[in-house]
Amino acid sequence: MQVEQVPSPNFNDRKHAVNMLVLHYTGMESGEAALTRMCDPAAEVSAHYMIWEDGRISQLVAEDKRAWHAGVSIWQGDTDLNSRSIGIEIVNGGHDVPLSDGTLPPYPDAQIEAVIALCKNILSRHDIPASRVVAHSDIAPARKTDPGEHFPWAQLAAAGIGLWPSAAALSLDESSLMPGDSGPAVSDLQNMLRAIGYGLEANGTYDEATRIVISAFQRRYVPTQITGAADPETLERLAHVYGLGAGAA
Repeated sequence: MQVEQVPSPNFNDRKHAVNMLVLHYTGMESGEAALTRMCDPAAEVSAHYMIWEDGRISQLVAEDKRAWHAGVSIWQGDTDLNSRSIGIEIVNGGHDVPLSDGTLPPYPDAQIEAVIALCKNILSRHDIPASRVVAHSDIAPARKTDPGEHFPWAQLAAAGIGLWPSAAALSLDESSLMPGDSGPAVSDLQNMLRAIGYGLEANGTYDEATRIVISAFQRRYVPTQITGAADPETLERLAHVYGLGAGAA
């Protein structure tokens, strides 16, 4: 695995040990534009790595330094996630720069192969639990949608990177929870989301914050139906991710 060094000035010292891996898409017209922005001191953004469409890997910030990619975010009760994580930007326009027909641009095979290789390399050198390999949309669901519902999380999980609920574990029933619902079942839903890692108050009311977090969960684990409603499939996948020990740091 070859890595090109493209130093960015946008970093500072860590305050915590590395125990997270955060995946993003660049959400810009091109990789060149994204790289220019992450190397611009005025932009005050960066990541440790950027992966191009053809699989090339550029390193912008050393892993022992704090890159500026996560922003205001929370996971498993932790904040200052920039200090705790390694950030990977994947060149893809995503929701910000969709294709001409409005669909999301695909992730080329060579790019995903490079993502998997880099993630496995990082995980071999840092103590990062599967539950702390996250999307930007997981840690900042009200602000971010990357790396998007078109990102192949199942393929990464099959390679040992992150979590994915097994289809064999799903046995759908007819239960569902909807925005506006309230009561103990909603509290249970919120507590499972909190245990997995999402920043959410367990107030027993299916409020807007809960809808946003369910949408983020669906974007990652139920990518064909991002509705914000906890339908039977979403509840089953949520229970399975929770059961995989996702609440453990």
